[in-house]
Amino acid sequence: MTTLADILRGVENGVFPAPDLGVSVVPAPSERESAVVAFTGHVVIAADVSPSWVAEQVPAGDLAAPTNPPFLTALAELTGRRVSSNDAMLLAPAITDPAERAEVIKDLTVLTDHSHPRVQRALEYRTDVQVYADVHGGLVIIGHGLADRIECAIELPDAHQNQGHGRHLARVARTLIPPNTSIWAQITPGNAASLRAFLAAGYKPVGSEALLVK
Repeated sequence: MTTLADILRGVENGVFPAPDLGVSVVPAPSERESAVVAFTGHVVIAADVSPSWVAEQVPAGDLAAPTNPPFLTALAELTGRRVSSNDAMLLAPAITDPAERAEVIKDLTVLTDHSHPRVQRALEYRTDVQVYADVHGGLVIIGHGLADRIECAIELPDAHQNQGHGRHLARVARTLIPPNTSIWAQITPGNAASLRAFLAAGYKPVGSEALLVK
């Protein structure tokens, strides 16, 4: 059976669902979450619902419907969840250059104090969370999230906004994952500054996701 994990691993390797204006229904990736993941010309509904129920809610060929509030509300009610986010998905490969990885690591500290609100949020949605702090107080947070993919988030002190620091931290995240892997970032489309930072750090938009959690 195809799973969301299979689909996301394929995207990491440049293989996307066929742009056939279709909707696929696959199992929820975990007890923790369900999701509606949209790619160019194809939508994947990863939830424990029947394809017939989805077909009743979504007009054939209407790829906007599964990502819009009426469908997401119905899906949340049926699965006993709530929609926690509706984000753009960005993806980047690991940076493997030994010199760059070594330079980055020497400027980072592993942060064991997880009381920061951004870290607390990561702990709700991810496992194996690792937190790094730089000399300016910026944070890079990495963990396994939706369908066990590697995800990152960054946090900037107010004093370092609009100075290219976000772009630097987004690139740092790419050095902190194993070679031959990729890292995902989920960004609210309205957060233009964050989108610009991740795009400048080598991440590419690959789709969108609506995450449903308990």
